[in-house]
Amino acid sequence: MKKRSPETMKKIRDFAEQYYTDYGHSPSTTMIANEVGVSRGTAYKYLVEMNEKGIISYDGKQIATALTQNSNADRSMAPIVGTIRCGSPEEEREEIQEYVSLPASIFGYGDFYILKAKGDSMNLAGIDEGDLIVVEKGVQERVGDIVVALDDDNCNTLKRLAYDKSRRKHYLQAESSNPANHDLYPRRISVQGIARNVIKKL
Repeated sequence: MKKRSPETMKKIRDFAEQYYTDYGHSPSTTMIANEVGVSRGTAYKYLVEMNEKGIISYDGKQIATALTQNSNADRSMAPIVGTIRCGSPEEEREEIQEYVSLPASIFGYGDFYILKAKGDSMNLAGIDEGDLIVVEKGVQERVGDIVVALDDDNCNTLKRLAYDKSRRKHYLQAESSNPANHDLYPRRISVQGIARNVIKKL
């Protein structure tokens, strides 16, 4: 078995820690290979051996060290998974575009994902087209929450969950300056998550 260089192991660990500090997630095996001047296959073998020796923790995708684990305790990694229609429900294919590091001091703790807003049906709630919506999943929704919801045709939309006393049913309320936008009354509302924060460009 070929002996691995301790110097290269240190370079890999230092690079992974610095990359995590800068971007909030681990570098790819290809990035590591380019950084230390080895092939991708050799970089992978280094990572496996470093994991076995306890220099890093490596699960085949993410690299963790004492430094990154301490940093990760105060942040969440949230994937950007596509767009959400702030208007009539629209089917969207969920694809992870990238991961974003969310500081717990601002966003709190939770199982988050991020969607980009389309349309203007929630602009009076402060959500405009192009905004990034931080959504928490796996929590119980309440009347008054802004939710990502599927309608009867499994199309998604972003609206405020409301309750119509006269009809005795929940509905999805638009909050828009555009009169073309209207409330939705699907037969069944399937909530996929609750909007917690909005990230805007200034």
